[in-house]
Amino acid sequence: MGVSSPTFWLAFVMLALFYGGLQIAPGPGRLDPIAFPPDEVTGLFLVDSLLAGDWETFRDAAAHLVLPSIVLAAATIGLITRTTRAAMLETMQQDYVRVSRAKGLRERFIVFRHILPNALIPVVTLGGLAYANLLAGAVMTETVFSWPGLGRYTFRSAAALDFPAIMGITLVVSISYLLVNLLVDLSYALLDPRVRR
Repeated sequence: MGVSSPTFWLAFVMLALFYGGLQIAPGPGRLDPIAFPPDEVTGLFLVDSLLAGDWETFRDAAAHLVLPSIVLAAATIGLITRTTRAAMLETMQQDYVRVSRAKGLRERFIVFRHILPNALIPVVTLGGLAYANLLAGAVMTETVFSWPGLGRYTFRSAAALDFPAIMGITLVVSISYLLVNLLVDLSYALLDPRVRR
């Protein structure tokens, strides 16, 4: 469902179900309308409320993060889960896994020491590539949930033809995407010792 659902549709369904229908989640925005934002230090309500020791505002800000986080993660989690399952099943058929079982090693040790590290290489690659999808999905998620983030700022800048803002956003996004892909490439050496050579 997460892979095949458009981000904006899933966001509206989550709001209608958990905020409108069941009334167990807070509505759009970063805080409830009656809540007072903490003194601004970083601009992040969670961090600022922690610094101020305001636990009620912290709980309110954390509750407002739940639905947008689920919506953003839905498509990525679906792809990563399917890829992890396929990679694990393929790795379990390898000869070194059968040898480990023949030696009498515990199944838990075999899974976490032999199977999972070798199966994680395509999963880590997919995670790095999914970063771009998260940035693109953030525009719709921030719009539906009324969050003043980079995606919403990008949309407003494009609508107003604010070219310096669009160029700055493009630069920030491209640098962060390059850094994420560099971290993905470096993590290959940790997962597979053959890559270090």
